[in-house]
This record gives sequence, C-alpha cells and structure tokens, in this order.
Amino acid sequence: MGVAVCVEPVAFRRRPNAASGKLSAVTKAGRVALPNPLIKQLPPPHDTNDTTLRHETTDRPTSPPSIHSRPVEYIGSYPASIACPTSIYTRCTMDALVSKYAAEPEFDVAEEDDDEVGSHLPQSVSFTLPPVDQPAKFLRAMTDDHANPSAPIKLKHGTTTLAFKFRGGVIVCTDSRATQGSWIASQTVKKVIEINPYLLGTMAGGAADCQYWLTYLGMECRLHQLRHKRLISVAAASKILANLVYSYKGMGLSMGTMLTGVGHGGVFGLYYVDSDGNRVEGNLFCVGSGATFAYGVLDRGYHFDLTDEEALELARRSILAATHRDAYSGGYINLYHIQEDGWVQHGFNDTNPIFWKQKLEKGEFQNVGTTLDA
Repeated sequence: MGVAVCVEPVAFRRRPNAASGKLSAVTKAGRVALPNPLIKQLPPPHDTNDTTLRHETTDRPTSPPSIHSRPVEYIGSYPASIACPTSIYTRCTMDALVSKYAAEPEFDVAEEDDDEVGSHLPQSVSFTLPPVDQPAKFLRAMTDDHANPSAPIKLKHGTTTLAFKFRGGVIVCTDSRATQGSWIASQTVKKVIEINPYLLGTMAGGAADCQYWLTYLGMECRLHQLRHKRLISVAAASKILANLVYSYKGMGLSMGTMLTGVGHGGVFGLYYVDSDGNRVEGNLFCVGSGATFAYGVLDRGYHFDLTDEEALELARRSILAATHRDAYSGGYINLYHIQEDGWVQHGFNDTNPIFWKQKLEKGEFQNVGTTLDA
C-alpha cells in the first residue's frame, strides 16, 4: 500500500467533542470532525467500502479556504496523518523536509562548470568594517599598500610554502616560522590548513586572514557536498575563495594561498589565490619570502614523472634551502602528499637534524663549517 505524504500537519484536541463524541482535527483549511477512537475503532485505511464509516467522515469543511491554506491529502476517506501510524507519519514528514532542502541545483554540476558553481555565494558574507563614512577608503589609506608607502599599518610577514603536481598526486610542503618583523613569534605554526580530508590550503601573508577565509571555505565546501552529494572540485573551491576575497579588495587583507586537492572523479587541482582576488592554475607554485631560494632547488629537480619518494624528498630539500637562506623561514618542515583517496601527512620535522644529515651524509651546504672540518 502506498503512503501519501501529509501536506499539512494536523493538531488534535485531547478531549472529545461533548455533543458528538468525536475528536476535532484543526487545520488551516478548517475543522474536520473525526470518529473518537476510544468509542469506535477505525477500520484499515484501504477499507473504503464501509458506508457507515464513510458517512461519519463526510463532514469536511465547506467554507472556502483562505489563500494561505493548503489541502490535506486523504488516504481512502481519512486524512493521511490519521491513516498513517505515528511512526510512518513522522517518517513521511521527515522525507518531505529532506525533499524540500535537497532540490535539484539550478545548474548542472555534472557538467562541472566550476566558474558558475563558485559564483553562487550567500549574500550574508561580511565582516565588521570601521565605523566611518567610507570604510573602504579608510582601510586603503591606513593599511600597507604600494600606492601609500607611508601607511601606518604595515604587516610584517615572511614564510615559504610550495606545492606541485606530479604523476602520483600533489605534494604540499611548508615551514613553520611566524615572524613579526625581526621578532620570531613562533616556530611551530601549522601553515597547511586542512579544509577537509581531500582539500588543503597553505598560509602566506596575514595568519588571521588565511585562517579565517580558509575556515569559511571549508564550511562552503561541506554545504556543497551536502547539496550535490559529491565532493566539490578544486576549481570550484578556488573560485569561491577568489570571489569572497575580491569583494574586500583594497581593504587591508593579506593572503597568498595555494589551494590544492582532489575533487569529484579523482581530478587533482592546484590553484594560487591571493587577497586581490587573483586566481591562477598551475603545476608548481612557491609563495613567500623564501620562495626564490626554494625555486632554485625545485627548478633543478622537478619533472612530472617523479616517484613518490623523489617528490617528497624534493619538497623537503626545497624548504630546507629556504630556511637556510631566508631569515623569515624556519622551524619545522610540514609535508603532505595528496592522493586519490585524500591527503596523508608525512611528518612535522625539525629542520636542524635534517640540515646536518644533508651536510654530513650528502656533502651539501659546504659554506657551513663544522668542528670536523678543522
């Protein structure tokens, strides 16, 4: 027997009507008198041949319904909410709610027009701006900008982050030093932000800006997965992030992040997104104050057909070179490998023992003397 979904819930009165001995079911469309189950047991809903019972339930509302009312569906001669047991009615109601919020998207995600996916953003995305007449102009004048070198607010930052694609997936590697000018604020900052089990973002620029927007991006990626029953592509995720930060261009944000991972269908992606809304796809990126030193090692050893071990060692050696030459990079080497089934972390290791291992075992960094050389 098929079960109809109750379009409108029915509210029951606990006490039977004194005159008729029937329960009252009140809906927006009016009041329906129902037989009191304490006086007479209702027959099965599919039994519609009982003319006596049919007569008892024919007093449906005759007044015209209001424009806000909705009809109540019937099974046989009873409202669906009465014909269905309580457990079935609850399930019917929940199915109706799920169907309401799981509607088909307005665009075809199977075609994966990622630019269109990323352009559908909530209108409520905002954060508090200075309480002045022109907050954008105020922030542009007060924050560090190439057009205003004398700006009073200057973000002093430095880092080294890199990511590259190869035949085995994507490698992501960063240092862990956080600086405020010449002061080392921390040696253990986690500059790889785990957005979800398949997507990673790197941190370069203002730590608060990167953490805030990548955390918000993680929420949007989760909502996308719930709506469309599939992983969001890296292209769509990067478009969402670029559109978000572009709306605050010139307001003092400082962010240069690499967004990488694997999306629906096992497709790998690697994008660079900055606080001006720029979005660039590529196979290899290196961002931060130590990027020039890391590029020197990457350009020498990178090719697409690297094995997993070769790719991990190349990334580790590139960050090590940057931490050796760049004063704003250092601490620990944070290494990730993204495969088709998600990312795997390959250690958060101190650069000091790695440096001495490279020098003593492989003869590198000859500019650094040791007591053994004396």
